[in-house]
Amino acid sequence: MTPENWYETGTITPLLEHEIFYVEQGASDKPTLLLIHGFPTAGWDWHGIMPGLTDFHVLVPDLLGYGFSAKPWPHDYSTAEQADLIEALLEHKGIGRYHILAHDYGDTVAQELLARDNERAGDQRIRSVALLNGGLFPEATRPRLIQKLMLGPLGPVMVKLVSRRTLRRNMHAIFGPDTSPSEALIDAFWYLIEFNQGRRVFHGLIQYIRERDTYRERWLDALRQTPARRVLINGSADPISGAHLAARYGELIDAREVVSLPDIGHYPQVEAPQEVLRHYLAFV
Repeated sequence: MTPENWYETGTITPLLEHEIFYVEQGASDKPTLLLIHGFPTAGWDWHGIMPGLTDFHVLVPDLLGYGFSAKPWPHDYSTAEQADLIEALLEHKGIGRYHILAHDYGDTVAQELLARDNERAGDQRIRSVALLNGGLFPEATRPRLIQKLMLGPLGPVMVKLVSRRTLRRNMHAIFGPDTSPSEALIDAFWYLIEFNQGRRVFHGLIQYIRERDTYRERWLDALRQTPARRVLINGSADPISGAHLAARYGELIDAREVVSLPDIGHYPQVEAPQEVLRHYLAFV
């Protein structure tokens, strides 16, 4: 499915003064599964596993600043606001309890949602959380050089230098050795980034890396304290958050919850969608 086809299946709705795009699949009387994408792409990342999620009512939003959602600039992007928007979408759809499957920056948003859920004390809404490769613990995450540069004071200048060629080089570096991205996939990622002048907001979006340091204890406690069932499905070959992050998860959370995918990189749901689907369904 191309991003253009994906767009045709979705809906745009105003939430908290922003236009948010989401795709919805399945009857509302089924358990709700929220899919949260990562940086720098969009909800389209999940299209490969969607056909196998027929037992769920699936919601796939594009976070603010990503994909087909609004990309305001200048704007103070934050994980708290992303969580606010997701909660607003759930309220808009009349959803109480739900499951989460998240990737990359989506893991961080999921951690904030878990923290809020824990604070409700007795009114937990999140039934389970499945996490793919992402920066769960800042000390076990290795951002790419380009991410560090965009995060710094020269970030607004750096984002202007980002090109399809830059994206291609970095994607090839973080995918697994046998699952390199095709040119069509790079084209799709680039289309989602460029949509509605998306590159200009990169410097704002990337600030989540700083937030991971600031809120480390809050988001670590969110994982530790949640009564929701947990699993980490981890592409071991990922240089950003691969085997080294899975090892840290074992130290801080529970090694028994780790499912390792050898030779798979940073995008398990794109590189090995059927394998991710199989492990996720076995878990849930």
